[in-house]
Amino acid sequence: MALHRLSSVTMGVPNVAETGAYYTEFGLAEQGDGWFATRDGGRQLRVVQAPTRRLIELVIGVDDHDDLAAAGSRLGLPVDGDTLTAHEPATGVRAVLRVEPRVEQRPVAPTPYNGPGRFERTGVRAPGLLREGRVRPRKLGHAVLGTTDLAVTTAFFRDGLGFKSSDHIKDAGAFLRCSTDHHNLLVLKAPVAFLHHTSWQVDDVDDVGRGACAMLEEHPERHVWGLGRHHAGSNFFWYLKDPAGNFSEYYSDMDCVVDDQLWTPETFEGAKGLFSWGPPPPPSFLRPEDLAALMTGAHAS
Repeated sequence: MALHRLSSVTMGVPNVAETGAYYTEFGLAEQGDGWFATRDGGRQLRVVQAPTRRLIELVIGVDDHDDLAAAGSRLGLPVDGDTLTAHEPATGVRAVLRVEPRVEQRPVAPTPYNGPGRFERTGVRAPGLLREGRVRPRKLGHAVLGTTDLAVTTAFFRDGLGFKSSDHIKDAGAFLRCSTDHHNLLVLKAPVAFLHHTSWQVDDVDDVGRGACAMLEEHPERHVWGLGRHHAGSNFFWYLKDPAGNFSEYYSDMDCVVDDQLWTPETFEGAKGLFSWGPPPPPSFLRPEDLAALMTGAHAS
């Protein structure tokens, strides 16, 4: 596909220093000027000042200037050098298409897991028990954006920018991809535009658990939901909450769509699209506790 990666997100928060410290502890490397980096994707998160928490910008990588021109033609916007900038009309989020090289992730040796009649690991303990040090995310996987107009926001990213549809939640959401990952953006129907969460790839389910447990060791209040396995995307997950109120997810084992013709989008109803197993999601996951305050802030601005 012409689009090949979710390069970065910029989130606005009232408490920049506190939120930045959280993401450093989460495993991202501080780069200065509000930027934080993953191991494989480089600078992928920027935290900036804003009166209320919000998603300000998404940067999406494309292969060449022809890709920019095609999107510009669909949106009726000019290309400026190596970038095309557009604003999603329902949320105000700035979307930037930029000519960038593709992320090259060196393959990680598969974690050996034993099973019935299958012994991938003998004579040693599970490697997840032996790992030391902080979990460091490999790359930014996706962001989830609440919107007051699901149809408009979905059409902007899909028909305008060129995202592909992976799955849908009936009357409530659209899983969209700009890479071979099952989704890089989930658009959710909401009473106010807001950033629901960002999601960060780690090596395997052991690192999902290790990362979350380390974050919770001295801050149990950060826990939101997990451990579990999603149905849409199939990935393992664990959600935490940053000091501004945004959720952050460690994930592993996401569905991969290499050939669009071999993937058939489905429309899910109820909890099936949300998770396959794990504890039920708390009410605050489906409707964050600060939504009323965000609505008031959005109205005032």
